[in-house]
Amino acid sequence: EAGSIWTFHDGSDPWVIFHDQDRTLGGLAEAYPDQANAYRRYLVDAMPVARLALDMVRTPPSAARFAATALRRNPRGLARLLEWSRRSLVEVLGRYFDDWRLIMPAVTVGPTVWGLAPETPGTGLAAIGYATRHLVRSGRPVGGSGALTDAVRVAFEMAGGRVRCGARVDGLVIESGSVAGVRLVTGETLSAAVVVAACDPARVFVDWMDDPPASARRLADRWRLRPVPEGYESKVDGVLAGLPVPRWADLLRDRHPGLNPLGQTVVVCPSPEQLVEAHQLRDKGRVASQPTMLLDIPSVPDPAMAPEPGRHVLSLEALFTPYSLAGGWPGSSEPERWLNLWADLMEPGALDLVTAWRAMTPDRYEADFAMHRGHTPSFGASPLAVFFGRQPELTRYRTPVDGLYLSGAGTYPGAGIVGMAGRNVADTVLGDLSGSLNGSASVLGVGR
Repeated sequence: EAGSIWTFHDGSDPWVIFHDQDRTLGGLAEAYPDQANAYRRYLVDAMPVARLALDMVRTPPSAARFAATALRRNPRGLARLLEWSRRSLVEVLGRYFDDWRLIMPAVTVGPTVWGLAPETPGTGLAAIGYATRHLVRSGRPVGGSGALTDAVRVAFEMAGGRVRCGARVDGLVIESGSVAGVRLVTGETLSAAVVVAACDPARVFVDWMDDPPASARRLADRWRLRPVPEGYESKVDGVLAGLPVPRWADLLRDRHPGLNPLGQTVVVCPSPEQLVEAHQLRDKGRVASQPTMLLDIPSVPDPAMAPEPGRHVLSLEALFTPYSLAGGWPGSSEPERWLNLWADLMEPGALDLVTAWRAMTPDRYEADFAMHRGHTPSFGASPLAVFFGRQPELTRYRTPVDGLYLSGAGTYPGAGIVGMAGRNVADTVLGDLSGSLNGSASVLGVGR
């Protein structure tokens, strides 16, 4: 039932967001009683916006379909969605909350994850984050996230598809302005009349097109001129000999009977001043002393993930850990420092439970998963840009190269394991094939 536990580096009272609004408000009334009525006012305004945003995400993208979806909803929800999308997140939430502990959790899972400051215009729609958690239940596949990709692979192969792993794409094969397949780093060529690239769009236009066809030359030039972003997220995976006890465990058990304090994601938020410092340090290739962290022990809600009986898995994510770390990541003591920060949030003895651990830093993401400079792309255009189909390669999935389509987190609607971009591009490809004479063309999907 609990979505997340919001905690703070300064030791402030944590609070819990549940799928159930009343349980959330009940906890807030105890933790931050002067903010409970503000949260009610927030929900009155935010829920129509969140419902509309979810409906639009579920709608195959086109101006006509988006307009029909918007008209079915309360027009005030549409007006507020457009207005919030132009504002900054702190501006929107500042209309409701005067305690930063009600604002920073939304900042953490919104602009901070996107690598932006919460004062940035255009981040305001992240204000629906709380409302969305009351509308959509979150969860994980039994056995971990890999179980989802395993299931997708089985379904794909049962439908006649073939999967090749460990075959890195080095370039596109383009003939007479149309895609004809892909070239692997080994020099092998895979032929296909349709290629769907579910990876960083910049790599498709910058690295995979040696000589773009005339139809795509201007678009490829625009992508080449874009700034090259760097990754800023890291992860520590650990094996625990037992379960730690969070310092806030008794408090939350008393406040929410039946709640397991380790059964959901724990988000550790800095103060607004600490976040400003984190942005400044990131630009200098340094990590903040108290970075934003997301903590999970997924083997608690899902025993299938336990490496062996009695042991557990720790997942620790740290944000604003720059790819261009001063001194470099190899040999850096930063990951061990994050583990110590995690242990400080637990009762004494937590660090002794860690029997093994590894760190995935931006340089490792680049080397192991072909993520350029350790960066994970995420679509972030405004609702109006999506409505009018600006950047059609990202919002409508088609490119000027006949047969080449884009998908993945870099396309609409963005990051998150929701499958909408994949469904939308599949509909687009099938529609294009059914309208051509080549309705049985081979389709090749490539990704990280």
